[in-house]
Amino acid sequence: MVYTTVRWESCIYGDAGICWKSWKNKAKQERIPWRAERFLKIEKGNKGNGARKSEKEDCVRQSKGDKGLELSLKSIQNKENWKGYHLPEYDPVKIAENTAERPQWMHFGSGNIFRIFPAVICQRLIEQGEMDTGIVCCEGYDDEIITKCFRPYDNLTIGVTLNPDGKLDKEIVASMADSLTMLHDREQVEGVMKEPSLQMVSFTITEKGYSLRNADHELVPAVAADMEAGPKDCKTFMAQLTAMCIERGRACKKPLSLVSMDNCSHNGEKLQAAVMEIAKAWLDKGKISQDDYEYLEKQIAFPWSMIDKITPRPHPVVEEQLLADGVEGISPFVTSKHTYVAPFVNAEKPQYLVIEDQFPNGRPPLEHAGVIITSRDIVNKVEKMKVCTCLNPLHTCLAVYGCILGYTSIAEEMKDPQLSRFIDRMSHEEGMPFVVDPGVIDPKKFLDEVLKERFPNPFMPDTPQRIATDTSQKLSIRFGETIKAYMASKDREASELKLIPLVQAGWLRYLIGVNDAGEAFEISPDPLLPAMKERLAGMELGKPVDREQLRPVLSDTTIFGVDLYECGLADKVIGYFEEMMAEPGAVRKTLEKYVG
Repeated sequence: MVYTTVRWESCIYGDAGICWKSWKNKAKQERIPWRAERFLKIEKGNKGNGARKSEKEDCVRQSKGDKGLELSLKSIQNKENWKGYHLPEYDPVKIAENTAERPQWMHFGSGNIFRIFPAVICQRLIEQGEMDTGIVCCEGYDDEIITKCFRPYDNLTIGVTLNPDGKLDKEIVASMADSLTMLHDREQVEGVMKEPSLQMVSFTITEKGYSLRNADHELVPAVAADMEAGPKDCKTFMAQLTAMCIERGRACKKPLSLVSMDNCSHNGEKLQAAVMEIAKAWLDKGKISQDDYEYLEKQIAFPWSMIDKITPRPHPVVEEQLLADGVEGISPFVTSKHTYVAPFVNAEKPQYLVIEDQFPNGRPPLEHAGVIITSRDIVNKVEKMKVCTCLNPLHTCLAVYGCILGYTSIAEEMKDPQLSRFIDRMSHEEGMPFVVDPGVIDPKKFLDEVLKERFPNPFMPDTPQRIATDTSQKLSIRFGETIKAYMASKDREASELKLIPLVQAGWLRYLIGVNDAGEAFEISPDPLLPAMKERLAGMELGKPVDREQLRPVLSDTTIFGVDLYECGLADKVIGYFEEMMAEPGAVRKTLEKYVG
């Protein structure tokens, strides 16, 4: 049996998983859709969607429930077996059919926050009768998420909300109408991108997904090669995206919104800069026309957004609860690209999504599912409130010191007198005097919720190790903007700051890779880690600190957002660092001394 090639090679259930029906099969040829591979063997060497395994057990972990509940479209038809779960209040098959005919929303980045936030927004709108299409989910980086965590489960996800009282709200999310990968399904993805009905393409690919340059600010070789070669057969995702947008312009000329939903400042601007830099290189080399370039400039919108929902890695404790319900085959696993995934996602209840109203081809009524649709200025203010003052700086503080002090839970850190006092004082004394008030969300209430409800939630299995990932990419915005506000103030001086520089010094101490007991620990992934290790080479616990060795680090505005020497904080950071490097136990002593 072989696949046939059609414009969009995706398939759905014809009748609850018993028979099969193809989507938009213009060739009118019989073929075996990917979902059928759970039941049917596919001959080796066939083409179409890559090397997919034919049996579900090859993709599923070995966990077993007591009742033998399978996460599948067929299984969830028996509502009695799924008591305690919110099941889709619509027909996923019909939604999938509609999506095949007129796709409206595509999403790149099939990770945890997408499945429990944007995908649930779509589900709410479908249940309310305000959408009749789902999301076409595409993965451009880690195809194992799709092949092992989407397709074996009929694109269903169990969304688990972790309430502070310990109650779990469980929901089967079925709004992901199709799942594709750039590696195996590029032709189908390109086909969706050309559809006139497509209104928005959203992204949760992390901040580094938009970067075209390495730690030395040089073009990544693969990006440079794509710029040289032109839009055909691109290898990097940003180049592939740019090429698909150009092809959309040639095919239908309809506008489109590319909506970054990543947790980074000016996310729409970052996405736009990457796309347009690649396009400009192609234009200069004669690889695309002026019309192509102008289509991107004038018809592709890049709205800004702010997203907030703490979504830890899937946790074994949550898995145990689901197993007790009888659900089987849902254990967390790590892909070969180090992505932590499972057929379930666990997250906190509070959530915020604010998006700039820039949708030239229309949009779903997102505001009817709790999304705030507003101006770019308001989005920017909300983002600054959260990222620069009320949440992210606190997270980074707990991340670096939590790792150094041996914590593996944010909630446990909040029981630590020094750490809880640290973030409380830093936010109120140093951050809030310059907080940006967006109007649509109250900063004080938001901060109180973070300090009193969100971070202390004992049922949120979030870890400092997860949050410490990519810290070098976060310091400039999370602390640099507040430092700049002090520098620009007539009444305050940056040099008076005490706790923000203590976080910066804590990050340097964290990079030594030795905890406060003098034991080595694993540093979380970070694109600047090799460069930082080189810059800090030779620095060891108990040895004198070479102050001049730190100068290139502390003066690096790409890391801290400002030159710490120019703003008068470098000596303070070095002093804290020296104290924490003195001996085992010095970090705790330093916190007691300066935090109280």
